[in-house]
Amino acid sequence: MRTDNIRLFSIACALFGLAVASAAVAGPKIETWKTTKGARVLFVAAPDLPILDVRLVFDAGSARDGKRSGLASLTAHMLTQGTREWDADTVAERIESVGAEFSASATRDMATLSLRTLTAESALDQALETVAKSLSEPRLDRADFERVRENRLVALRQDEQDPSTVGSKAIYRKVFGDHPYASDPAGTPEAVSATRCEDLVEFHRRYYVAGNAVVAIVGALAREQARDLAERLTAGLDTGEAPPALPPVPELSAPILERLSFPSTQTHVFAGQPGMRRFDPDYFPLYVGNHILGGSGLVSLLMDEVREKRGLSYSVYSFFHPMSRRGPFLMGLQTKNGQATKAREVLMDTVRRFREQGPTEAELTAAVKHITSGFPLRIAGNSKVVGYLAVIGFYSLPLDYLDRFSERVSEVWAEQIRDAFDRRVHPDRFATVIVGPQEGRAAEGED
Repeated sequence: MRTDNIRLFSIACALFGLAVASAAVAGPKIETWKTTKGARVLFVAAPDLPILDVRLVFDAGSARDGKRSGLASLTAHMLTQGTREWDADTVAERIESVGAEFSASATRDMATLSLRTLTAESALDQALETVAKSLSEPRLDRADFERVRENRLVALRQDEQDPSTVGSKAIYRKVFGDHPYASDPAGTPEAVSATRCEDLVEFHRRYYVAGNAVVAIVGALAREQARDLAERLTAGLDTGEAPPALPPVPELSAPILERLSFPSTQTHVFAGQPGMRRFDPDYFPLYVGNHILGGSGLVSLLMDEVREKRGLSYSVYSFFHPMSRRGPFLMGLQTKNGQATKAREVLMDTVRRFREQGPTEAELTAAVKHITSGFPLRIAGNSKVVGYLAVIGFYSLPLDYLDRFSERVSEVWAEQIRDAFDRRVHPDRFATVIVGPQEGRAAEGED
């Protein structure tokens, strides 16, 4: 195996990080076109190192599972388990023998195949051939599927032993109700057990088509080489088309409280509501506002109120997770079992106060400086840039998104944040999940 080679180049990428990041902030030249079959391609040339990063993303996440929770994730995982010609061991050997890395996964919105390889012709050709056949001619063998499914069931049973994971899954169910975003991408034991290999075949046939694909490429290639690469990866796919848009996410109409009894040494508190879409007119005011509220670690308002002033929790957080439809706005902490009620009160009081008052000018200035000064490191290196390209392509963001990110952050003013939080955040209608040692479940406000 030559995986050490690619690791050495990864270290080199990190050493070049600041220089690459500076160039990226000035504006990486993003080129875009469509393949013969209709897949959208986004390409950034990065000639400094002989390495290539590719992401193929499909509107094939768990929001497309239907009644088979976990179907999208299982299908994505099976794409690395062999082709019509090669079994799983052969695929792994073909990838590892040229020092490449190949993986596949699914989130709620998308399924992603990732490839990192050297650009030396022999390595590149073998890696591309392997991924192209894995994508268009997956083995989807019944025996392999039974093995993958059993591993998934083991993982799901392990999830049930972790209070943080139990709470994370529960808060999504409470925030999203009957919407497809409610179910966890990993699925449930019942749904995974009922899934058949034929379900994966049908899911792959419907969603893994060129008309539903975005190909993001960053690396030491010329445009024509990138064009040929994208054609090779998608040539075996049916043309197809993207699926219909997901339904809108409804607002919560009333507060929801669920208490889950768990024999843990601390109580976990989760609170949330529907937040914002990826291409949301309030994106930057909400993003900067949340950085001040609970997204900036030790210097956030939530950290100050919950940890520093009252010692109720070691850490506390808040974040928006924008998706195709409105993703969640979530907050969370863990605390001593006897302090959960107090910690929750402080959490919600801090949100209410921030919604009413907004940030001070000093808080806003510090947040803008922190976000903009740290942004270059967030796009330092090919692997980070290709991730952004995939997001830009999948969510149809403007090609100057990276160019203008810091500018857009700097343009946010305090009243914008206060207004956006006043319109979009509703503490009196939050869903709350509390996981810890409790006697039964509270009746008031529960579903």
